[in-house]
Parts: sequence; C-alpha cells; structure tokens
Amino acid sequence: MPFTCSDIIKIIAAIILPPLGVFMETGCNSSFFISIILTILGYIPGIIYALYVILRY
Repeated sequence: MPFTCSDIIKIIAAIILPPLGVFMETGCNSSFFISIILTILGYIPGIIYALYVILRY
C-alpha cells in the first residue's frame, strides 16, 4: 500500500494525541479503545500502537 499525504497528517496526530490518529484511520472500533487504554497506561505505548494501526491499514 502506498504512503499517502493523509498518512502524514494521521502520523502527526498520532504523535500529539495517539487515539486521535487511530480514530482518523479506523473510526470508533476496538482499535480506538485499545489506543485509549494504552495511552492512559503510558504515552509511548499509545504512540507505538497508533503508528502500528496507521501504517498497517
């Protein structure tokens, strides 16, 4: 899958607020809630998971 300009915006959003980047990519599903939980437990795990979700889809 090619890397698009919208991916750059999503990655920047994921670095600032990880659940926002996941929400922009997948909407309100289980990945979004997992991202919220990981961000609450630690900011870095939230960022890593958000980048994983954005680059996976």
